[in-house]
Amino acid sequence: MAKYLAQIMMMGAQVIGRAFTKALRQEFAASKAAAEARGGRAGQESAAVSSLSGISLQEAQQILNISKLNTEEIQKSYDHLFKVNDKAVGGSFYLQSKVVRAKERLDQELVIQNKGKDPTEEAKTT
Repeated sequence: MAKYLAQIMMMGAQVIGRAFTKALRQEFAASKAAAEARGGRAGQESAAVSSLSGISLQEAQQILNISKLNTEEIQKSYDHLFKVNDKAVGGSFYLQSKVVRAKERLDQELVIQNKGKDPTEEAKTT
């Protein structure tokens, strides 16, 4: 009886292990496809920066309440939130740190996006 119970448990563990492996492979393929869809090489760089910095582009935009990647808008929001969360005025060092990390992530994204652009085109937009 114990032998059959052990066999059932082993088969169940194998099935769960295979399903988990398959789900991981599908997730990896989906994230790779999404990165390529976002802009090929720039999308892959963006995904790499997100994994290194520990904060995604969407999360950084939410923290700074930014809808579009605009340097002036980012800086304005950053300055305001950094001042409001200053420990000297009763703010939170943790929130202030999140604001700094969000700005760093958005700045990195701007660098990635501007790599493929023509320098004369950038001068026209600023």
